[in-house]
Amino acid sequence: MISIQRRLSLGLVLSLVLVGIGLLQSSLWLFESSLRANLHAHLQEEAEGLLTAISQGPQGWQLDSARVNPRYRRAFSGHYFRIQLPGHLWRSRSLWDTSPDWPDQPGLTPGLLKGPQEQHLLNYQAVYRRAGLDISIDVAQDYSPILHSVQKIQSGGILLMGAALLILLLLQRYVMRKALQPLEVARQQIAQLQGGQRQQLDPEAPPELQPLVTQINHLLNQTEVSLKRSRNALGNLGHALKTPLAVLNSLVQREELAQYPELRASLREHLGQIQQRVSLELNRARLAGDVLPGSYFNCQAELPALFNTLQMIHGTQLQLSWQAPPRCHLPRDREDMLELLGNLLDNACKWAQQRVSLQIQVTPHGHRLLVDDDGPGIAPEQRQQAMARGSRLDEQASGHGLGLDIVGDIISAWQGQWALEQSPLGGLRVRIELPGQRH
Repeated sequence: MISIQRRLSLGLVLSLVLVGIGLLQSSLWLFESSLRANLHAHLQEEAEGLLTAISQGPQGWQLDSARVNPRYRRAFSGHYFRIQLPGHLWRSRSLWDTSPDWPDQPGLTPGLLKGPQEQHLLNYQAVYRRAGLDISIDVAQDYSPILHSVQKIQSGGILLMGAALLILLLLQRYVMRKALQPLEVARQQIAQLQGGQRQQLDPEAPPELQPLVTQINHLLNQTEVSLKRSRNALGNLGHALKTPLAVLNSLVQREELAQYPELRASLREHLGQIQQRVSLELNRARLAGDVLPGSYFNCQAELPALFNTLQMIHGTQLQLSWQAPPRCHLPRDREDMLELLGNLLDNACKWAQQRVSLQIQVTPHGHRLLVDDDGPGIAPEQRQQAMARGSRLDEQASGHGLGLDIVGDIISAWQGQWALEQSPLGGLRVRIELPGQRH
């Protein structure tokens, strides 16, 4: 797509070229028309002067050469004439042996005649009547120098127009850049919103952008308030359901049901399914929708606290390490990312012997997360089963193991992919591929 600045530049260039060509051609036409008018008057005077040089004597009509301008006697001087009357024809000596194609119509010839030595002649013909005879006088002048001058003026005008166009384009780009600078600032701030570096646009904006900035900030505030209300409502719902479920679980443990072992087992099973289903659906609802820009996961700010917590839980005998690019902001919700990494790292710490590491890498398509440990790992044929919903391979360890449903739900909600692999540390590696932020 063509940018606004480029479209405006192209429109300005086209307009200036059309206007410049029109002005140049109009100026040249006016200039040449003025020259032709002056030459017309001059040729008319020359014709009248030649008429006065014609007289009738004892030997008939004669042309007094003394009254003829000397330039008509110099060969190819660029000034020529022809005088016709019945029985007489005079031609200027300057024509030498050439004979132009003289016109038949009186007045200034519309076009140019082909003269001697590739000259272009502007011709004027006048018809006078004297002593009952029609005297036709053609006076011509070489127009080639004027044509060359017009061409030079045209070339110079084109160069000047090109220089003026270039200067105007530079000025236009400078003015457009200054005029569009607030839009560029707004674009950068929106990019910072997407990167999690700010929560609102700067309210100090030009008057033209102030309504847009105000509406965007208002929308962000409303979205944040709605999201907080939804999450608070989900949290309240979760707490409200925990108490009845806990009461039902305690009732199942009462001695009155000991004589009904099948009923107790069935109740336990169904209560467990209800509790798991409620927890799963609440987590799914919390993951629905895109995250607000201001809630993005800041690696440098969040990971140290997370690893300190894991160190306190699992003891100082484990070597916990993490690596992330500088200024790493994952375009994902902070709470969801902490829950995802917390589950995976906690599981890795349970099975690790000495080392657990986390690597966050930037890829052409988004981000890659690698969680490694030096524990016993999982056999290749059991890895798909470990990723299945509700499955557990660590029956002796506390928690839910690698079969945590919420881990798969989080990655699925982000349209990511994850896999279990052999770790370079000797244990298990969890590879997670997260796509880039959708714009």
